[in-house]
Amino acid sequence: MRANLRAPRARALSIAGSDPGGGAGIQADLKTFTALGVFGMTAITAITVQNTNGVAASEALSPEIVGDQIRAVASDIGVDAAKTGMLANHEIVDAVADAVADMRIPNLVVDPVLVSKHGHALLAADAVEALRMRILPLAVLVTPNLSEASALAGFPVEGREDMRRAADAIVSLGPAAVLVKGGHLKQPAAATDLLLAGGIEEWVEAEWIDTPNTHGTGCTLSAAITSHLAKGKSVLDAVRAGKAFVTEAIRHSLAIGEGIGPVDQLWSIRPGNAE
Repeated sequence: MRANLRAPRARALSIAGSDPGGGAGIQADLKTFTALGVFGMTAITAITVQNTNGVAASEALSPEIVGDQIRAVASDIGVDAAKTGMLANHEIVDAVADAVADMRIPNLVVDPVLVSKHGHALLAADAVEALRMRILPLAVLVTPNLSEASALAGFPVEGREDMRRAADAIVSLGPAAVLVKGGHLKQPAAATDLLLAGGIEEWVEAEWIDTPNTHGTGCTLSAAITSHLAKGKSVLDAVRAGKAFVTEAIRHSLAIGEGIGPVDQLWSIRPGNAE
């Protein structure tokens, strides 16, 4: 493992599924890493067949190949921070947990992706317990939305008090910190998330942006946080910076395709902005 050696650029690894439409998954993560000046790497867990209208099919890679991808880049290039997204099934969850632990990969951000924006299952039902027991204890931060927090905590999460209870329940599973995302709160006045980290509780707020084009929001947020952790920021500062980044990505979201368009991870270098 060469993660502690001085490198010309901070290094971040995405362990996630592939979105051929480019809006989410490893494609969104790589765009985010690049926009934030981080050298991005990937360990692909699954191939999806999807576009802005939804996910038509998916096929998981073998657990051995997933684990070997992680070990290959960590042993040669090194990893300063990593994130997980779609893990597909419990065999891949186990393989990722083993590889992350074996390679002592630091600053693991877990985006516990359970379903797509359109409601397609991206993690088998029998893998949720493996995620809770094997992956969460390795994490420096977990970033569930309300439905994912419900699955991890074991009770419905619908309001702010539920978010507090869920944060406590999820931290009890072993991660150093949790960011419960409140984007699906009913009638939100602001985009409000709850961070619980090292005894610190902070409501992280940003402007609520009304747009139908939100594909890739969760991937982009977790990748932005991972980027800032790779560059040496604390969890609190990385979350604040990541929240600011994804807010602008949502503000500049793209009306591409016939369905839910993607947020724009390259908002800061759009044509015209880079000139």
